[in-house]
Amino acid sequence: MFRSIKLLSLTALVFCLIISGCTPSAKETPASSQAQDQLVMSVGSEPENGFDPVAGWGRYGSPLFQSTLFKRDSQMKIVNDLATGYEVSDDGLSWTVRLRKDAKFSDGKPVTAPDVKFTFETTSKNGSVIDLSKMKNVDASDDYTVKFTLKEPQSTFLSILTTLGIVPKHAYGKDYSQKPIGSGPYKLVQWDKGQQVIVEANPEYYGAKPYFKKLTLLFLGEDASFASAKAGKLDVAYIPSAFSKQSVAGMRIEDLKSVDNRGVMFPYVKSGQKTKDGYPIGNDVTADIAIRKAINKVIDRQALVKGVLDGYGTPAYSPNDGLPWWNPKTVITDGNVNEAKKILADAGWKESSEGVLAKDELKAQFNLIYPSGDLTRQSLALSVADMVKPIGIKINVAGKSWDEIKTLMYSNAILFGWGSHDPLEMYNIYSSKYRGVDYYNSGYYSNPKVDEWMDKAIKSRTEEAAMENWKMAQWDGTTGTSALGDSPWAWLVNIDHLYLVKDKLDIGKQQIHPHGHGWPITSNIEEWRWKS
Repeated sequence: MFRSIKLLSLTALVFCLIISGCTPSAKETPASSQAQDQLVMSVGSEPENGFDPVAGWGRYGSPLFQSTLFKRDSQMKIVNDLATGYEVSDDGLSWTVRLRKDAKFSDGKPVTAPDVKFTFETTSKNGSVIDLSKMKNVDASDDYTVKFTLKEPQSTFLSILTTLGIVPKHAYGKDYSQKPIGSGPYKLVQWDKGQQVIVEANPEYYGAKPYFKKLTLLFLGEDASFASAKAGKLDVAYIPSAFSKQSVAGMRIEDLKSVDNRGVMFPYVKSGQKTKDGYPIGNDVTADIAIRKAINKVIDRQALVKGVLDGYGTPAYSPNDGLPWWNPKTVITDGNVNEAKKILADAGWKESSEGVLAKDELKAQFNLIYPSGDLTRQSLALSVADMVKPIGIKINVAGKSWDEIKTLMYSNAILFGWGSHDPLEMYNIYSSKYRGVDYYNSGYYSNPKVDEWMDKAIKSRTEEAAMENWKMAQWDGTTGTSALGDSPWAWLVNIDHLYLVKDKLDIGKQQIHPHGHGWPITSNIEEWRWKS
């Protein structure tokens, strides 16, 4: 009945484990903790575009196969990786990065400045999801010195240096994403599409040598992953909170904090305009700040964490809670029906015969769209709709495909998810320059003072110098992007990332995790080891 795991369909595997209870022979079972220097994991989805940093691989977590110039440690502080240091000119336009001289790619060739130059130039020319629009040029001053010249100062350029994995100029081609060569801690040795990736420790790696010599990463759905963990076939498995109440022998739950948030984006302007593609813009109800503020005030975020996430999460108040550029003053006291009602009454919203508030001829009702098939977002949307009923607001909840959402997101409230280690994401979500650009500021939010604070942050010479400006953009005591200010969003929750982990497996000290892409749990894979 069984074939090698690389050829075994996931359907057959799940059927065997759950229905018939059969057990593959040791020869046919993927290596697990039976071999002390190997791990079998189900931690992330298969990357659609392969393992090419130029195309975006690793931007939400560890690139695994490639190294970056810098990286963030468990405290989110910048530390060296391929680089030994950097200098920024007084005008903020020139960044000089010095490289270590002992780094090699997995094919044994040295990592040099021309490789860094090639990586950044290729990424820039390809129109990648990595935003290098402010980079003017990049030069290799010598084999181990790289000079970046920017069109204008950009403090967030440092975040790009921590996320863009370096690829080899000599070995980069059209099939690179399928057969990556890099200078990271592991190298890819086998990829069975739709099923698994097998990687081995890179003997050329310059950093701390990984304890585990081989990793098998299975691409399993949530049910199949949980069933495999229960059957003892996995050392690490990502699980949704719905499975957290079921114990698995020999495994513990690792509850890892994240900035993987969910929130309601409100159309900020009144209706009447259309995008260049003809999609309607604006919503007369959500354009009223009283509606947005009242919803932010009445939502009980802790109840959402408890009821929807089974307690595995935290209330959200911004797209960057807990990160160095977060302003803790954005935290509000919520779940208050009376205060929410007062906000609406003071703004002229009155009770109507239908139980929904009205203002002149306008009724306090609108649509809240979530991506169909996403049960967590569906539950959050329905819960929000229930929470606002007592204050006289009616929310019509509907699930739509992403293709449909692209046409509806400018005139309807959308339940979106974000969460990045780059403050530029905050800029993209709130900047007036990004109104109507992709999924970013689809609500057409605009505040000149917020733009001013964020522009100051972007144009700061260093990340440290930018911090206070990012915080002021969220709330400066008068205005800002938070619920205390314009309330263009009602941020709801940050979702904890849950993993079943073998009892004696130490996965080190984890960063606060970003949005759920990119296998973020592996960002510190060199630290993992068996406990004695």
